[in-house]
Amino acid sequence: MKVEIVSPQQKLLDTQASMVAVPGINGEFAMLDNHAPIIALLEKGQVRVQGKNLNIDEDNEAFFKRQKTKDGEQILLPIRSGTVEMNNNRVIILVEL
Repeated sequence: MKVEIVSPQQKLLDTQASMVAVPGINGEFAMLDNHAPIIALLEKGQVRVQGKNLNIDEDNEAFFKRQKTKDGEQILLPIRSGTVEMNNNRVIILVEL
């Protein structure tokens, strides 16, 4: 699925991923390929993006923490709040850092 993370200042991430987990206001939830369409509010926490060869522009690398997983890697982004929309295998996350 295509994942975009955008802050008011800039686009932080534009990559392909296998899973995205976000801190929803009613608890963390994850989205995989072909997830039902959803729009949700986010609260303070971490956005987790998992996949293989996650592409981060080097100007934005400092915002993320990379971790190896058995199936590739995951990147973590701490946020204060935001919104997420998932539709047709495209995830757009608007965040306040």
